[in-house]
Amino acid sequence: MAHTLGEFGVVLMVGGSIAGETKTLSIAIYDRVQAFDMAAAHVMAALLVLCSLAALAFVFASDRAHPLQER
Repeated sequence: MAHTLGEFGVVLMVGGSIAGETKTLSIAIYDRVQAFDMAAAHVMAALLVLCSLAALAFVFASDRAHPLQER
């Protein structure tokens, strides 16, 4: 299963990056690391983690507020 999720992530990362038009955050972090701008890469990575945690907190909170069925 982990392999499948990894493949899905690669497809999104590469497929979601149209040169000159769009850039995924993972590609932007990679570009910063390649340019040896570690401070900017760390900031982007930390923001990505915070956004992910906020999304998870929202999903868990909404699940508790509106359960579909008794457990």
